[in-house]
Amino acid sequence: MRRGSVWRLACFAWPLVLGSAGAGLAVGPARAFDLFGLFGSEEEPPVPSAGALPYTVKISGIDDDDVLRALQDTSTLYRLRQEAPPDGEGLVRRAEADQRRLADVLSGYGYYQGTVAIRIDGVALAGESTVVAAARAAEASRSRALVPVKVVVDPGPLYTLRSIRARDPRGNPFPEEVLPERFTRVGNDVPARSATVLAREAKIVDRFRALGHPFAKAVARDPVVDDAAHVMDVTYTVDPGPIAGLGEVAVRGTQDIDPAVVRSFIYAEPGDPYSPKAVSDIRRSVAKVEGLGSIRVREGETLDPSGNLPIFVDVTEREKNLIGVAARYSTVDGPGIRAYYANRNLFGGGETFRVDADIYYLGNDLYAKQRKAAGIDSNGLGGRLSATFVKPALWGTRNDFIANVFVGREAQQSYVSDAAGGTVALRHRFSDTFFAQVGLDGQAGRSQDALGKVDYRLVGVPLSVSYDSTDNLLDPTEGVRLTASATPYAGFLGSDPSIFVAKAQGSTYYAFDDEGRYILAGRIGFGSISGANLEDIPANIRFFAGGGGSVRGFPYRTLGPRGPFNLPIGGRSLLEASVEARIKVTDTIGVVPFIDAGTAFAGSLPDFDERIRYAVGLGLRYYTGIGPIRVDLAFPMDRIKGNHERPVALYISLGQSF
Repeated sequence: MRRGSVWRLACFAWPLVLGSAGAGLAVGPARAFDLFGLFGSEEEPPVPSAGALPYTVKISGIDDDDVLRALQDTSTLYRLRQEAPPDGEGLVRRAEADQRRLADVLSGYGYYQGTVAIRIDGVALAGESTVVAAARAAEASRSRALVPVKVVVDPGPLYTLRSIRARDPRGNPFPEEVLPERFTRVGNDVPARSATVLAREAKIVDRFRALGHPFAKAVARDPVVDDAAHVMDVTYTVDPGPIAGLGEVAVRGTQDIDPAVVRSFIYAEPGDPYSPKAVSDIRRSVAKVEGLGSIRVREGETLDPSGNLPIFVDVTEREKNLIGVAARYSTVDGPGIRAYYANRNLFGGGETFRVDADIYYLGNDLYAKQRKAAGIDSNGLGGRLSATFVKPALWGTRNDFIANVFVGREAQQSYVSDAAGGTVALRHRFSDTFFAQVGLDGQAGRSQDALGKVDYRLVGVPLSVSYDSTDNLLDPTEGVRLTASATPYAGFLGSDPSIFVAKAQGSTYYAFDDEGRYILAGRIGFGSISGANLEDIPANIRFFAGGGGSVRGFPYRTLGPRGPFNLPIGGRSLLEASVEARIKVTDTIGVVPFIDAGTAFAGSLPDFDERIRYAVGLGLRYYTGIGPIRVDLAFPMDRIKGNHERPVALYISLGQSF
């Protein structure tokens, strides 16, 4: 260790400083309600007592809210302020413990010359010689008043990080291609906090794990402080350990579900390169087996004879039967309610069977008079009843069988449609992120809009692909989602009309910071119908824009060509896009400014000479453990007189808009 007037080894109270926020919390009287933690609430002070010595405590001298919070969380005096000690000696012992701990907190936040002074009713604690006097001063307040306790903090200068180095166990630096300079680069005026030093160490170790070293670890940490310059230099000694591949994956804990089904959702093969992401992907893919509950993926502690790392997947199973109810509401689209029943392991092979019932009402029905004038028989009520069966992992493969049947009435602002039909399909999972599907689809029904009635029968062969590399279903912060489908409803198969329907949608997400507090999200959608004239295509098959999942602010499925009585009649093509900036203000509260654009077009391809509609808005997000609660206010731009377009629309739902 270097000695002298300038250099000294930094002494960090690592576990204490970093874990202090999670220290035991005192149980006190009920607090005032605090919505989302946005408003402070004061505690009721204790009252003087003959059997104890209640006190007040004030920590002063520090302006940094994070440091003050850490001091409060660590301070025994502060945490137990609602639990009075029995006598003056008990109060003094609390204060003595704080003198030792709070100085460590200051060091952990980069204040290495910080000092802490504590006064009990004016008596300063300065060693054993002052204990009796401080205890006597405290006892003087018994039954009379609260004992005043003051904690005065002098943080001194804030130290900053000057340099970070990483060496192997022999003392040699790592090559640039192994450990790029960005892992050790230090910005200007970065506080020399223990949390920062530990986080940088973890980042360096994670780099080696990402390069295929599962047992990488930091074997030494050497922080050295320069008291004259108020800076710190840190050197890590890192042992990468051996490079390994993924070994055999063992599935344990299944009872009623065939283990072969679970294994079919594991795409890693023995010998594939090891990385923490590869292990995380195993958990993510296995979680798609709906009958499974908890899933724990554990790495082996030693390599197998082939130099690979064994992986263990421990699972538990959920209850088979599930019943749920969900509600939704939009000031434009109206209210709706959905109920469902699901069995998540119907025959022991992970099969899912689900029945959904959905009913809704066009509560803010802006087009009722126009529909009536056009002779469209609709009271605004709509609903759908459907049943879906999925058999995953046919014969232990990555092929899934899917079947669906439905019947329902679709009641929209400008049309009503009664239909029934079904689909059978075979889906092949190439990986956790990519699958393709082919099937047979058929439906028959009657639609009615301003152009008249269409009795139709459609039989087609839908082909679709899906790619999803995002990190979260309800709140993605990175990755890409792409879906595309093409369905020929051919006349020789019995379709009337004979049409070809193509759809595609993509979204991408980019985080500007490692914590995902600043996200830029974008979405684009496209659709096309060819093979028949617009009036021969059922209204429920045509494309419309507008609504909560499209161009917010405009009524659902109303943007596009207009027909008799100025009713929307939909189009043969669609183009829409959205851009959002998702900004977290706190860990639980976020704001989202957004812009949407799009419309449907009369032709089978978008015609940019037609008017594209725009909307802007601002959203509020409340982040929960299952996903964000979304509240969006959307303002349609360039509203058209006579189109029943309100100046603002409100949307409330769970999950991001896309």
